[in-house]
Order: sequence, then C-alpha cells, then structure tokens
Amino acid sequence: MVTKNKRETKGGFVMKIIMLGAPGAGKGTQAKQIAQAYDIPHISTGDIFRANIKEGTELGKKAQEYMDKGLLVPDELVCDLVVDRIHKDDCEKGYILDGFPRTIPQANALDEALAKDGEKIEFENIVNRMSGRRSCKDCGAIFHVQYNPPKKENCCDVCGGELILRDDDKAETVKKRLDVYHEQTAPLIAHYKEAGSLHEIDGTQDIKVVFEEIKSILG
Repeated sequence: MVTKNKRETKGGFVMKIIMLGAPGAGKGTQAKQIAQAYDIPHISTGDIFRANIKEGTELGKKAQEYMDKGLLVPDELVCDLVVDRIHKDDCEKGYILDGFPRTIPQANALDEALAKDGEKIEFENIVNRMSGRRSCKDCGAIFHVQYNPPKKENCCDVCGGELILRDDDKAETVKKRLDVYHEQTAPLIAHYKEAGSLHEIDGTQDIKVVFEEIKSILG
C-alpha cells in the first residue's frame, strides 16, 4: 500500500508517501525508485533511530533507554522521532515513510501530530507482492527470483557477490511475520480507507510495470 498526500506550494508539489504492505511485498524496492524519481528522501524508522542515537539527540537518548532495557519504544516517542525527521530541510518537497505506521495506534498518533501542524495524509493503495527475494551477502543488493532476477543465477549484478535467502525471507519466518501483519498492520487499510480513496495495483507484475503504475497514481 502507498498512502500519499500531494499538495501544491510556491516551489511545486509536496508529496508525502507512506509505504504499507506485507513482509516481502517489495516496499523498499519501490520506495527507493520513487525517492529517486521524485527527489524526496526514503525514510525508515530504523534509520531514524540510528541517526538520533548516533547524534545523541534528546529523542535518541529516550529511545536508547527503552532499547537498552529490551523494551519496545513507545508509539508516542516513535511518532515524535518520525515527525522530527520529516520536518528536516530535505523533506521540503516531501518524503516516503517505510515501516511506519505499523499499527492503528501509531497511525492515530501520526494523524494527531500532523494535524497540529495543519497537515494530513490522504490515502491511495498499492497492493504489493510477496517474497522470493535474494540478497547479496556482500553489498546488500536485493533481487527477486521471478520479478527481478539477476543476470547470472545466485550472482549479484552489482558486485558479483553470492546471493542468499535471508532468514527474514524464509517461508516459516515470512509466515510468522504475515501473522503479525494481518493482526496489527492490515487494519490500517480500513483506517486509511475511511480517510480517503484507495487505488489498487497488481503487485505480482514486473517491478518496472508496478513502478510505472505507481507513477501514474502519484502523477
């Protein structure tokens, strides 16, 4: 799923995008292409956590306290980190959120935080593909056995490294992740449907075809 809000400003359009979908659906792959095509940052919560902790910000210190205790970072704090990030200068033309929100409480927290600034996100849906991914163990490049296969079997096109099936992509792991997704994240579809309109794209198509359809929606 992609949820997006596009508004016009003096400098052009501001595009706010949230990537939602089941594990292995290809969110990261499409997010990187969208980011490059529209010159907006691709933001993940993991990147935000690492940056704030490394820089020693107040939000980063708070997040580190929970992480050091083996606790989940509260939704409110995650949302504060995300909102702080999307107000950086490089998000002036928009941004892509990948991996947040994951739950209804997180979505509500994001809605409330944006509303304080007179902002909101309207919603359009892209239904993504399931896994079959292979990752280069050297450079991390990602391929798909069916939709984006390497030129040479099990060999990375970028660096020539060996392609592996990550533990996260193994069938049994994906099944568990899907169970969590359907329990926690799938209800976001209904949440966002109530907030706007949904557009469905067949995510089982070739990656390039999916991206072209995404662009036709984003405009």
